[in-house]
Amino acid sequence: MTVHLRRPAPVVRAAVTVLAATLAAGFAAACGTAAGPDGAVSADLTGARAAAGCRPVIAYVANFSSGTVTPVNTVTGKALRPIRVGRNPDMIAIAPDGKTAYVTDSGTHLVTPIRLRTGIAGRPVTVGHRPIPILVAPDGATAYVANDQSATVTPIDTATDRPGPPIKVGRYPVRLAITPNGRTLYVVHESGVTPISTATDRPGRPIRVGRAPLDIVMTPNGKTAYVVNVNGVVPIDTATNTAGRLIKAPAAFSVAIAPDGRTGYVVTTDGEVIPFRTATNTALTPIHVPVGIGPIAITPDGKTGYVADAVTAQVTPIDLATGTAGSPISVPRSPGAIAITPDGSAVYVTGQHSVTAILTATGTVLPPVRVGSSPVAIAMAPARGCRQ
Repeated sequence: MTVHLRRPAPVVRAAVTVLAATLAAGFAAACGTAAGPDGAVSADLTGARAAAGCRPVIAYVANFSSGTVTPVNTVTGKALRPIRVGRNPDMIAIAPDGKTAYVTDSGTHLVTPIRLRTGIAGRPVTVGHRPIPILVAPDGATAYVANDQSATVTPIDTATDRPGPPIKVGRYPVRLAITPNGRTLYVVHESGVTPISTATDRPGRPIRVGRAPLDIVMTPNGKTAYVVNVNGVVPIDTATNTAGRLIKAPAAFSVAIAPDGRTGYVVTTDGEVIPFRTATNTALTPIHVPVGIGPIAITPDGKTGYVADAVTAQVTPIDLATGTAGSPISVPRSPGAIAITPDGSAVYVTGQHSVTAILTATGTVLPPVRVGSSPVAIAMAPARGCRQ
């Protein structure tokens, strides 16, 4: 699952992506090795050799100002040939079978499918104006894209790449989430959250979740969705589509849920990560990190969180068992998007014209990989034919 955080217009929109644990869940472990500083291939990244016929995990990077998507081989650490996808590629969603990626172009009204086996872009799909967030349903049959300036969501049939009738929601839809069973899509917009029945594509009554909602995350069991607003996090009971009591986290910006679903983590712009128990919706002791705006990503084993800070150009690891922050790791300028490989061995963050891998076992920063201009999103395609 891809998570792309943007503040509603006219508030400043930060290009932030959180892919981490929800994306990694269900993906096969990555195969292969990592490129060392001298360009030679080492075993540092996964400690495993690539099996015959192994297609490694590929990180797909959307370059907003270049109009391209750059595939990065996580085995060799090398960028592959960029794929032209439009004017301003903004967000990427990869189908559960790993065969197709869908890229929104917020500079137009198009979504471009990419066949990942060939790296060839298909015919763009016409949707609403300024599409940004996108996700693919768990069964892979439908991609849903929110159109920022049209106040709609467009379903796309992934078998034919044809759009369905737009679904009206609130103004400035900025974020999407879907239940694991695929039955209900939740759309965050300026005035609340609109649930949509995927069986009928009919929107339900909007759910009020406080002022300026800007993020949403689903628990692994699908029972609760958590929505970030400027004052904290609001739980939504997905069985009744009713909002619960606010979990206070002033200046909240992004949220992630641990893979076991027991604990959530809210990042604030005041330099705190506030954990909360999902069973009781109670906040725990805040964890202090460098001040700045950024997302949090959690390793698939749930042991470590990584907070990217675009202000200080650092990534801070957090031991989630003890709730303590480690020493910040310096990375190239303005990390805005963050993703963790499916096996949890490396964290990838974007810079101004590059992506950089951090080895989670040692905190070692690998040499930056040059991509396009203004990379704003990363999505990981699963390995194929690989063994650990």
